[in-house]
Amino acid sequence: MKSDGKNKIQVLLAEDDHNLGSILKTFLDAKGYSTTLCVNGLEALETYRERNNFDFCIIDVMMPVKDGFTLAKDIRKENKKIPILFLTAKSMQEDKQKGFELGADDYLTKPFNMDELLMRMQAIIRRSGIKNRDKTQNIFKLSSYVFDYNRQLLTRESFEQKLTSKESDLLELYVKT
Repeated sequence: MKSDGKNKIQVLLAEDDHNLGSILKTFLDAKGYSTTLCVNGLEALETYRERNNFDFCIIDVMMPVKDGFTLAKDIRKENKKIPILFLTAKSMQEDKQKGFELGADDYLTKPFNMDELLMRMQAIIRRSGIKNRDKTQNIFKLSSYVFDYNRQLLTRESFEQKLTSKESDLLELYVKT
């Protein structure tokens, strides 16, 4: 997923916590996504409508101006298929149920693990048929090993090793230099 911004999967990130939003944006950008951060639901909806090129939405539920559930409902009126992942501190069963009833593809509660978020995104992207606009393959041959950057997987014959994000990034840097 590494390329110029036009070829990357476009992610709309609606998160009112400036620190978490910045960290998430940096993390997702480093993982090959093109991420646009909005700090409230109204800004996110306006950005969504203005740009009209997003492939994936990550939405916090509790935001000022327009909450995440309302934002998701508004986005769903315009696009029934865009993947939506709620990322929120609201962990009550009723909240999760409401999120899924509004059409969420997944619901992840805070605190969360960044690698788990990435894996959930990748699973949703696989199921939804979103194609990365980048034609560059991220599978590398290293002697008798095969490294799949997108899946964070190193294989050799019957050996298979799942890598962390950091390990994948370091190995990608190594194979590309």
